[in-house]
Amino acid sequence: MKSLLAASALVLIVGSCAGAGMGGSTTTSGPVTPTTSTTSPPPTSSTAPATTSTTALATTSTTTGEPLAGRTVVLDPGHNGMNWAHPEEINRQVDIGTGVKACNTTGTSTEDGYAEASFTWEVAQRTVPLLEALGATVLLTRSDNEGWGPCITERAALGNEAGADVAISIHADGGAAEGRGFHVIYPPVVDGLTDDIAEDSQRLAETLHAAYQATGMPIADYIADGGFSVRDDLGGLTLSDVPVVFLEAGNMRNVEDAALLGDADFQQLIAEAITEAVVTFLETTP
Repeated sequence: MKSLLAASALVLIVGSCAGAGMGGSTTTSGPVTPTTSTTSPPPTSSTAPATTSTTALATTSTTTGEPLAGRTVVLDPGHNGMNWAHPEEINRQVDIGTGVKACNTTGTSTEDGYAEASFTWEVAQRTVPLLEALGATVLLTRSDNEGWGPCITERAALGNEAGADVAISIHADGGAAEGRGFHVIYPPVVDGLTDDIAEDSQRLAETLHAAYQATGMPIADYIADGGFSVRDDLGGLTLSDVPVVFLEAGNMRNVEDAALLGDADFQQLIAEAITEAVVTFLETTP
């Protein structure tokens, strides 16, 4: 990733696509009804890399060469590995300010059973050390991939309570199999909710969109508009008090996208793109 990563590293949030991460994105561009979870386990998914995540505030360095020193980044790995086993809990309706949504969802998976929850967790684990190497304090909305939840309201609250500088929710979509590509979701102006962060969130979305193209994943050709979607029905967006976006990293139901999303080297490219976007965004934030 450019010269920044040659010297050090950075932080962000990622979430899923067919349900709710910090709010859960869907395979359509408009409001949707909450996804109902299954009562049997999803197909087998891969094990996350053995990287230790940061789940509490830590002291950041002010050493020269650490452009994110003093900055707090929230990464939201969408869904959770055991959501499928807790249908009553994750289907509970919560208030997102513009309506109600399910507390969380199971997320999607590839045709061969690689779960979105595992993908988002693995990408977050690869992103954490990059951000920390650049001096950032990184907070994750969940501590592992072996539990359920937390609700989208709690995920948004984490960044708000920490006074984070930026939040990124990591997801992968579950669209029609013939569709390919990534898109980025950001909130519109919603009076009393996002009016103070909508402009910066759009700028963050544009920055991430540009950085992500370096991975080689095409811009979505089946959803969104030029790789951008503006939505007021995702709790991770509407309840945030800090600049926030959802990254839909690709379409897990598409064979070509799925092959990339499950590849460790490609996941590292995603982590680098997220880091590049965070640095660029924060360096240009007044």
